[in-house]
Amino acid sequence: MTAQPSKPTFGLDDFGLDDRMRLFGYVTAENRFAYLWLLRAFDSARSSYHVVLHTSDVAAALAALHETHADCPAPAGLELPRLLDALVEWGVLDRGQDGSRATTLAEYRNRHSVYQFTEAGYRAHRAVEAVLSASMDDSTLSRLVFADLLADLTALAVANEAGDAEEVYRKFNRLDRALADIAERAARFYHMLGDLGRTNDVRPEVFLAHKDALLAHLRDFHDELQRYTPRLRAAVHEVEATGLDRLIEAAAEADERLFHTPVQRIEDWRRRWAGLRSWLAPPGPEQRSEADRLSDATIAAIGDVLALLRRVTEARRGGVSRESQLRHLAAWFTRTGTQEAAHALFDIVFGLGAPRHVGVAHPDPEAIASRLSWWEAPAVELSRTLVTTGRAPGQGRGRPARLDRVDERRHRLRGDQLARERRWADAATALASEGVDDHRLDGPQTQVLLRLLDIALAARVGGRAGVPLAAAAHGVRLTLTPTPGGFTTVRTAEGRLHLDGYALTVTAAQHTAVRRPELVPA
Repeated sequence: MTAQPSKPTFGLDDFGLDDRMRLFGYVTAENRFAYLWLLRAFDSARSSYHVVLHTSDVAAALAALHETHADCPAPAGLELPRLLDALVEWGVLDRGQDGSRATTLAEYRNRHSVYQFTEAGYRAHRAVEAVLSASMDDSTLSRLVFADLLADLTALAVANEAGDAEEVYRKFNRLDRALADIAERAARFYHMLGDLGRTNDVRPEVFLAHKDALLAHLRDFHDELQRYTPRLRAAVHEVEATGLDRLIEAAAEADERLFHTPVQRIEDWRRRWAGLRSWLAPPGPEQRSEADRLSDATIAAIGDVLALLRRVTEARRGGVSRESQLRHLAAWFTRTGTQEAAHALFDIVFGLGAPRHVGVAHPDPEAIASRLSWWEAPAVELSRTLVTTGRAPGQGRGRPARLDRVDERRHRLRGDQLARERRWADAATALASEGVDDHRLDGPQTQVLLRLLDIALAARVGGRAGVPLAAAAHGVRLTLTPTPGGFTTVRTAEGRLHLDGYALTVTAAQHTAVRRPELVPA
């Protein structure tokens, strides 16, 4: 069997994931505004078909921007070679040498560095510019696009029936881009409505200024969508009636992407048509189209806007809103005379009182071993006053009453704990005697194994990868021996547990066995 030759890569394919993420390094750098205007200078020169720039050309383009934009730094105050080299290091710019600029032998030997955008760097810069130039006008629903979709579908059916491959490609490509634009605009618009709803308590005037335009925009878009949805569905069926395979083959034939095989182009156009069909005409009547979902989202958005308008109006009419409440609370804090009063106000408003009774110590701490758990150690007597009010005994009036304890519930919980410990002890004994390789572990055995693995893995020390790990409890000892390239598989009732790079052994360890707990009567 012969190895397949590797497929050559071009352009963006040469950039790995880490390289692509490093393209945006200049956005968070110390001189990020200088880097931004440097790239804008390259972009301005690129619009005039000047792709390769020398340092002096960059300085001239930056000076021109400085004259028209007050926030653009002057090139005289920048270290252009250092900034350009940093952009080259990030992969945004590409550096070359141009010996034709040399006027002396020394200059020719030193060469002249020239810079230009890399393809990935240019896309990263355009992405940053898209974020910086984003505005509210970008988040709108286009209701006029439905008429264009219907016209393009009709023209696509005529071109496919006539066998005009180039016209099929043009109309099909326009339809694909138009639907992608609709989906992107709808996502941005409904996200904008969510942001507006979350910020209405801080800036209600923004919502009130645009409420009428929002409702009119949503209503007009929904009306156009309802009017064109059945006509677009019928147009899709008319296009398919002229021959779907013929349509896809014609579009793939006129596709001019060089680095795609004919099979890849056919599959790509078939996928695009499937997406277009899911938007406008799903295959079955029981399946909802994306246009129907968009209509439902629009109706829901109208309801959200009306509910938000009602909430803002009622808050303004009553004079009480979250903003006014926070302002009054802030005024209370500023008027407190002492720090203790501010802390008391904070505790009352936010209800963050500390559970002071948890810190009560036993009258004779040395009489209780520190290794005992809360279940085994004797209880600490608490007063009702301390639990309910937080005041220690003696701070109130009169003698505090003793705290009632529900002994029946304590006995039941203690019995459940002892039964669980007994099951784990039996499971550990079976685990040590039968091993983990030859049988399937049940639920309790799996719990014991996972607890031991948790203890062993938590004891790992950095820089000591080859040291065995061990943990002992319930009368057994678990050992994890590093085995590079090997692994251990344990069959459990829940599935298979794989331990890569470790060999697992479980042996008896009587010194860790505890006295078998006996259930106490309730």
